[in-house]
Amino acid sequence: MSMKPHLVITAAFDPVRVDELRKDFTVHEVEPSIAGESLSTRGIDELLSTAEVVITELDEVDEETLTKMPALRAVVSCRANPVNVDIAACTTRNIPVLTTPARNAEVTADLAFTLLLMTVRHTSQAERWLRRGNWSSDDVFAPYSLFRGIQLAGRTLGILGGGAVGRGVLRRARGFGMDVIVYDPFLPDDAFGDEARIAPLDEVLSSSDVISLHVPLMKDTVGLLGVRELSLIRPHAYLINAARAALIDEGALVNAVDNRELAGVGLDVFWQEPVQSDHRLFESDLVTMTPHIAGASDDVIKEHSRIATEGLLEWLKGLKPTTVKNPEVFSD
Repeated sequence: MSMKPHLVITAAFDPVRVDELRKDFTVHEVEPSIAGESLSTRGIDELLSTAEVVITELDEVDEETLTKMPALRAVVSCRANPVNVDIAACTTRNIPVLTTPARNAEVTADLAFTLLLMTVRHTSQAERWLRRGNWSSDDVFAPYSLFRGIQLAGRTLGILGGGAVGRGVLRRARGFGMDVIVYDPFLPDDAFGDEARIAPLDEVLSSSDVISLHVPLMKDTVGLLGVRELSLIRPHAYLINAARAALIDEGALVNAVDNRELAGVGLDVFWQEPVQSDHRLFESDLVTMTPHIAGASDDVIKEHSRIATEGLLEWLKGLKPTTVKNPEVFSD
């Protein structure tokens, strides 16, 4: 009988990392589900009954699941914030919960900057116009006048949130020759050296040509941008949100768009998803939208597989992984 710990993987996972884990674990792979339901309802009770480790992404590890997993010794949530895991219940059972922080930081920064470019250069509107057959020899220069955008070099980008994604957007902006100021109350003034300056929220909003949101959604950041904050943004400036919709007050943004108080808005996230096709923002030519695709990349699977594997191998050696969400389960 193998003495390797039994590992159940229900997340999408890199086969290379699965093979790596097989050296130290008896691995059982389960077809990933996008339902986001309790793992206890997946019909794999026999596997759960002997599993010592589980790696999941969307499946919930709740009280019902834990009851079916008496041998469980560790959980890995392939997310930066393990909202699919009952942390308190795991902690009570002395089960460490590992995470995969910044697994999608680079692809999210890619999408955020893509959305920024689409918004300031009106590319979505221009493509729709072109596909509808509007470009004619009667006015060959029509698109040149209809879709005039700004250059980024020399303009100021305001980044709200200087974490992994915000830093990624900063690097991209610097490559385009932009000046960057960052709002992040948790960072020291010299956090970015000569690359960017830390500034208060009101200054970032009132001084930037483009503003991109990258703060985490917490109690203190819900509605971070409301009527007052949006009024500080200059009429020629653009607002980009590929983070969380609730960071912006929905009604305040709709009114700002309706009154054309912004030059443009780029959104990858919405207050209700899927966003309804009759939402007022669809009516505005100022708004560029994508359907929450910031993390839609196979590279995210490779990255969370790498981070999860490294964390589990640390744990197997008796170490406290740097990615553990409840470090109190480890005795000092």
